[in-house]
Amino acid sequence: MEKYFEKMKEYLNMDSEISYEEFNDYYSQVIAFLNDNYQHLSNDETMKARFILSILVSNSQERAKKYKPLSKKYRKIAEKSNFWAEALTYQLLKRGMTKQQIIQAEKELHDAV
Repeated sequence: MEKYFEKMKEYLNMDSEISYEEFNDYYSQVIAFLNDNYQHLSNDETMKARFILSILVSNSQERAKKYKPLSKKYRKIAEKSNFWAEALTYQLLKRGMTKQQIIQAEKELHDAV
């Protein structure tokens, strides 16, 4: 998960926007990783994955509005990313974290980027 988090930090610090192809490739890699590993992630890795997904949700929603020819594809990315973010939130809650702790941990990740 760390390599995807580092890549997201790189994307967030860019001045330009990446192409749909690169966006979709990154999203696909993250989802494939989660499909294979999400039950075995530590709380820290789960928080990083949740953070990545929340950014993917917001960015894909904005891109769906901005790029009409690709809007359906971006909306699909937003829906799947949101599903995964909710699944990871549930996983953290099940492990004993509170909603407030999750919000605080995500804020700390955001501040670190």
